Amino acid sequence: MPKGSETLTRARREEIVDACAELYKTQPFRAITIGAIGAKTSFTRTSVYNYFRTKEEIFLALLEREYAAWTDGLNALAAEAERGAFADRFAALLEERGCMLKLLSMNLYDMEAGSRLENLVAFKKVYHASMQAVAACLRAHFPQLGEESVQQFLYAFYPFLFGVYPYTAVTEKQLRAMQAAGVPYREYSVRALTRSLVETLLKSLGAEG
Repeated sequence: MPKGSETLTRARREEIVDACAELYKTQPFRAITIGAIGAKTSFTRTSVYNYFRTKEEIFLALLEREYAAWTDGLNALAAEAERGAFADRFAALLEERGCMLKLLSMNLYDMEAGSRLENLVAFKKVYHASMQAVAACLRAHFPQLGEESVQQFLYAFYPFLFGVYPYTAVTEKQLRAMQAAGVPYREYSVRALTRSLVETLLKSLGAEG
């Protein structure tokens, strides 16, 4: 751990994660190096190693931050007095987390394999907090649902998170390939697909979204 105040350490870590997030908007995971990340910070590249040992740890910290932001939104949704159109508002929150969905669908195993156990434990705690927040939303908006139904929703919804991104972020090359293969493609947004799934799950569990 580098010397200095805890505030400085947090600020430096955030700056590194910010740099990683900016690069990930235009470059694939495999092309981004610690050197490239460090070059976008205000300190030297070698200083990055004082905070993260691998680029996978930096990406995992980015994913952790994305989950935390999503959880904040879910907690706010659970506290809302308005009870209508839950599925759409829930879906809108997820659509805001495009980076999270991209990381989940493409790079999760690389990030986890390349990170130290303590980093992975910290991420898993935030991941679990998101599950608790989803459950709190369901209990607040649909008090008629029992705990078994809440768990059924979670175990149907969370695997969906790993696959929704590729259905909503199709590249031009993929489109050409599908056209050549005769595969029909209909464009959907994260919000539309999520809303449809949530409505279906709630209906099957005896609630309405």
